[in-house]
Amino acid sequence: MDEGRDVMGMRTGLAAGLLGLALSATPGSVLAQENKVPVLKLELNRLETAGEACRTYLLVDNSRGPGLKSLKVDLFAFDTEGVAQRRLAVELGPIQEKKTMVRLFDFPALACPKIGRVLLNDVLTCEGGEASRENCLERVETESKASAPFTR
Repeated sequence: MDEGRDVMGMRTGLAAGLLGLALSATPGSVLAQENKVPVLKLELNRLETAGEACRTYLLVDNSRGPGLKSLKVDLFAFDTEGVAQRRLAVELGPIQEKKTMVRLFDFPALACPKIGRVLLNDVLTCEGGEASRENCLERVETESKASAPFTR
């Protein structure tokens, strides 16, 4: 009978310990989520021929972040051999708070099939609220649905 009490006591102690651990971890987890920088997702959505240029559709997903008056990015288009072909500074702003939009721009004198990759080289300008160039770059995530990858 004493053995049964010992096992029950161990189970109760273990359950109480796990509950205490879970409760003590919760405030830190909540705090970590509150301090997380809101993501600004840039998606290379589509490439299409527009005369001698390659028209680029860039999806700007700011559904989880504050608005920006200006967001100017420095982009490089690389060919399929990995050689840089065109550099382009693109103004994506203004970007409304908690809004998703599409921005169009052209890589002049570059055929779309020759684009092997697009690189987000840097954020040149970021204005609005408490935004700075550094924390805007920190917020940006890239992805692609086009034939070419979009990287940072």
